[in-house]
Amino acid sequence: MKPSRAVILLWSALIVGLLLVEFAEITGAFTLPVASAFGDPYAVLFALVFTTVLALVGAIFIGIYFSARVLRVQGFTPFEEEMLRMRAEVREIRAALERAERAPTDPGIGHPPKEGGP
Repeated sequence: MKPSRAVILLWSALIVGLLLVEFAEITGAFTLPVASAFGDPYAVLFALVFTTVLALVGAIFIGIYFSARVLRVQGFTPFEEEMLRMRAEVREIRAALERAERAPTDPGIGHPPKEGGP
């Protein structure tokens, strides 16, 4: 499976952004007062909650991706197999109805009486 152009551009932009932040940190252009961040308990709590939420969302997306990849390798999912069985059953029922419509019927049943007859 080849990744799309948008995905490649998104990841490239993310990597370039992280490299720029790292370069700014090394050169001292970007400084964060670490002592004030750890001195405020609300900032520490916010950072922990925010990091936990992002980690959970990331783990969910990674889990969905890997489970989809594992199930895709095996063929159809159980849901898709059931849908294919139901589709085959509907086709069989439709064919049986068409055969029943084409089958000869008793002339006395379902036809109007002929003129001049009993």
